[in-house]
Amino acid sequence: MTDGTAGAGGPGGEPGAVGRAAELSARDEAVLAVERRSWPGPGPKERAIREQLGISPTRYYQLLNALLDDPRALAHDPVTVNRLRRIRDARRARR
Repeated sequence: MTDGTAGAGGPGGEPGAVGRAAELSARDEAVLAVERRSWPGPGPKERAIREQLGISPTRYYQLLNALLDDPRALAHDPVTVNRLRRIRDARRARR
């Protein structure tokens, strides 16, 4: 009677898979860490993005925007994520 789907995701499922899925990648954590810092202007921040993360600022902001909608990011750094969500929502409301 077991077809391989019974209990998947439930108490008989794979609890290790749920734990792994609930964690952010190291890159995602690094993106949030960069955003958490205070920057004097765009130049030093863009330089840090390139040097520390090895990605372009455009890609950085794409990743960051996706993280703002990720519940794992909210659980990892609620202060930063909520601050950025408020800023994003205010910008959207002005358009």
